[in-house]
Amino acid sequence: MRNLLNRSTTHRPIVLFAIIMAMFMAAVEATIVATAMPGIVSELGGFHLFTWVFGGYLLMKVVSIPIYGKLADLFGRKIVFSIGIFIFLLGSIWCGFASTMEWLIIARFLQGLGAGAVQPIATTIVGDIYTKEERASIQGYLASIWGISSILGPILGGVFIEYFHWSWIFWMNIPFGLLATLLVGLFLKENIEKTKPSVDYFGALLILISIGSLMMVLIQGGVEWNWHSLPVLLCVSLFAVSFIAFIYQEKKAKEPIMSMDIWGTPLIVVANIASFTSGALLLAVSSFLPTYVQGVMNQPAMVAGFALTMISIGWPISSTIAGKLLLKIGYRKAALIGGVALVVGSMFYLTLSFVHHPFWAGIGSFFIGVGMGFSTTTFIVSIQSHVDWRKRGVATASNMFMRTLGGAVGVALLGGILNSRLKARLEGEMEQLDFELDMDIVNVILDPEQRKLLTAQEVSYIQEALSQALFHVYWGIFIFAFISLILIFFLPKDEMKKN
Repeated sequence: MRNLLNRSTTHRPIVLFAIIMAMFMAAVEATIVATAMPGIVSELGGFHLFTWVFGGYLLMKVVSIPIYGKLADLFGRKIVFSIGIFIFLLGSIWCGFASTMEWLIIARFLQGLGAGAVQPIATTIVGDIYTKEERASIQGYLASIWGISSILGPILGGVFIEYFHWSWIFWMNIPFGLLATLLVGLFLKENIEKTKPSVDYFGALLILISIGSLMMVLIQGGVEWNWHSLPVLLCVSLFAVSFIAFIYQEKKAKEPIMSMDIWGTPLIVVANIASFTSGALLLAVSSFLPTYVQGVMNQPAMVAGFALTMISIGWPISSTIAGKLLLKIGYRKAALIGGVALVVGSMFYLTLSFVHHPFWAGIGSFFIGVGMGFSTTTFIVSIQSHVDWRKRGVATASNMFMRTLGGAVGVALLGGILNSRLKARLEGEMEQLDFELDMDIVNVILDPEQRKLLTAQEVSYIQEALSQALFHVYWGIFIFAFISLILIFFLPKDEMKKN
């Protein structure tokens, strides 16, 4: 065993507080950017690059999660956690100074590279310093803190856009990140055996190429590239070759980025795949719901924030309940409650065109939060209870990896559908309007001042096109929710008990 955490000398309450600070920072970032994006687009332009603000961030995050998880098992949680936060803060500062959409996207790549360490390593530390019985409650509390901070995120996003400047949504991360790093550095005690570890850098490169090429196809396909074009064919081929090479590399590497052994446990396999689909629908809701509320319903950023915030009300409540229930009713039943709630929540979005009110969207968000609370808490606790210390970092990171990968693929896939459907609809209306329509015309209706320059008919055409395009996105969210529910049925009933 290379690293052992010293429970007797670690100040658990202080370390837990530091983890809460880090989770707060990550949660605020996840919701505040989505709420502020219409305002950012109205200033920087580039709606056709909208998806890359989320996709670039998620790409680097999903690639770095398994790397950080492995490094945490090799070098200890403390140093890897601190490095990740430092990179995240650098990216946040750069985001705040962005003057073009391209600049913002590049800065989000850097921010995502650091974000890959925050949640998985924080969750792994909790798995280290608390027993199996304590973990269920603590994970519920962490989800509650995540939910509370997520409530503040959309509110702050609306306030900053309305009264200050969107750059503050990134700069506000700095004090929380610095405080979390300082407290973990001082009060988390680890005994690290001096060894010469072997890091699978080639495996990390292969997964970057693989996921990156897949996201290029999902985002650009049908918009900038024809589905039968050479760039799409090349990217698909590159994805297939690099992914197969990654699997081969991980099987033979001395210290693989993602150990293939953990994928031999049925519970971990099902939990991780279900995390992929639930992560896809969650990030799609967070990314596109504010645009619907503001662009189609003509509501201000604050109202859009509240519609999204309902996720963060349902999540902590259900996660706390799940933490108390799962040891009594079992992992499978607890996760099934979450799966049903995800399907119910997604059905509310499908009916938004009939019940045209942000309150209806908020109810759907609440059910999505309930579903995520039950499912994610159950998955994390069950996985950490099925592995020992040596593999806990990798196992936890694998679940975070799959959820974040799902988010990246979901945002890219559904964002690509949004762009392609919107483009097709706008092109169909060009003959009826006096000005040229393109993807960036959505920038206009997201800015209340610019919207005044259009006639009521023109605004109506654009909103109708955006509404119909987002309707296809909501069908995608429903499909992801339904698949998640089906997968949960395959969780094994016989649950091993480990510390």
